[in-house]
Amino acid sequence: APAPRLSHTPPHSTGQPAPDPGGNPHPPAPGRGGGPRPLVAVAPGTLGEGDQCAASMGLEHPLQFNGETVSVGYEDLVIYRLLAKGVAVVVTDYAGLGATDRLHTYVNRVDEAHAVLDAVRAVRSVRGTSVTAASPVGLYGYSQGGGATAAAAELQSSYAPDVTLSGTYSGAPPADLTKVTKAIDGSELAGALGWSLSGFLQSDPELRPIAEAHLNAAGKAALTDLSTMCVGDALFSYGFAKSTKWTRDGKSLDDVIAATPALRSFLDEQRIGTMKPSGPVRLATGVSDNLVPHGQSRQLAVDWCAKGADVTYKAVVLPPVGSALLNHFAPLLTDQGDAVDWLTDRLSGKRAASNCRSMPLQP
Repeated sequence: APAPRLSHTPPHSTGQPAPDPGGNPHPPAPGRGGGPRPLVAVAPGTLGEGDQCAASMGLEHPLQFNGETVSVGYEDLVIYRLLAKGVAVVVTDYAGLGATDRLHTYVNRVDEAHAVLDAVRAVRSVRGTSVTAASPVGLYGYSQGGGATAAAAELQSSYAPDVTLSGTYSGAPPADLTKVTKAIDGSELAGALGWSLSGFLQSDPELRPIAEAHLNAAGKAALTDLSTMCVGDALFSYGFAKSTKWTRDGKSLDDVIAATPALRSFLDEQRIGTMKPSGPVRLATGVSDNLVPHGQSRQLAVDWCAKGADVTYKAVVLPPVGSALLNHFAPLLTDQGDAVDWLTDRLSGKRAASNCRSMPLQP
């Protein structure tokens, strides 16, 4: 099926629509129960900031290595799992990834939420697909994708009242960027600091003079370099980098943010958990995850439960290993089957069983 091209205007933007290419795979089997084929919008995890890193590229080339870039289509596994269950799938590339003329606004909750919900709208408008306006809709995302689906569930009622959500899976969501920024500094995925900062500056250009006042030549060069990289490139080139090497006074980006009201305010605006999500949500996080810290992800479930949301919380208990990246990535694989089963149950009309009352007993 042709890939839909979405368009929306992010906050703090110049007002120009931001194109968001995406993929639209369809299964050969009919939907379950003889009704409209269900649809899941998959929000990719962190892929990078270069256009070549887009998830739609990973559908065509699951592993790319051409001497200049390394990209991995690791979302392909869940896509095929959903297709095997008769579910149609649409994948968003987010604003600024793919064939675009602007930077990806990495972890901007509003941009990501809009991209996910717009993907649902777009696939409904594509002729010749098996998806209709009556198709049950689910959302799936892990890591950056978990934040995107969590934000989409929160913003659905105000931004896309025409999209009713049967269920949302949010795995390891970066709900509190202040804590996540601190955690990734000096880790294997330290390059994501550059993507985060570049995304902040793309979202709100008024922050650029503040950033330039703190960044040294190495920091500015890193942001430029990382803006063309995928995850694989960043692991090789910026793994374990420390932001203290990027600032003029040797302070970490976390310290700079803490001391700068405008930056603190921007990150506060990105906080997920301030609104009640629409429909049932399954939130899973690895208790050993210290890259997208377990505590802040679990707190999102607590915040939602306090607002009366229908939350199924899953603590993925795995022994910690020496790699922060593996502690973060392992729950994606070990919990994925259960996550897909939970989501397809919601799409078939089965009611979820919230476990908010047992949250105090969960890790």
